[in-house]
Amino acid sequence: MSRMEKLTKLFEVDPSDADVAYMIAQEHAKAGEHEEAQAWDDKCLALDGSYHYAYFHKARSQQADGDDEGARSTLETGLGVATRDQNAKAMSEISSFLGELA
Repeated sequence: MSRMEKLTKLFEVDPSDADVAYMIAQEHAKAGEHEEAQAWDDKCLALDGSYHYAYFHKARSQQADGDDEGARSTLETGLGVATRDQNAKAMSEISSFLGELA
């Protein structure tokens, strides 16, 4: 059984698990399936709006799809959430990526 199959089964058992949604998004991104990755990042964020790295990785997938504007918007939202949550590491990484898009 592939990692994706295992993760999908886990999500079917508990569709409220933001961690599993995030991991599924990562698997899609690794496979170059950026639209699917973004959809799963959105599911993750719907379950946990403070999942800072879902913003970061959604923006990476948007950038890979040539959507720099969407990536910038996602990062700005994520930076706001990370700032609100006082997560210095997420703030730094999101800010750095945002600077790359400027």
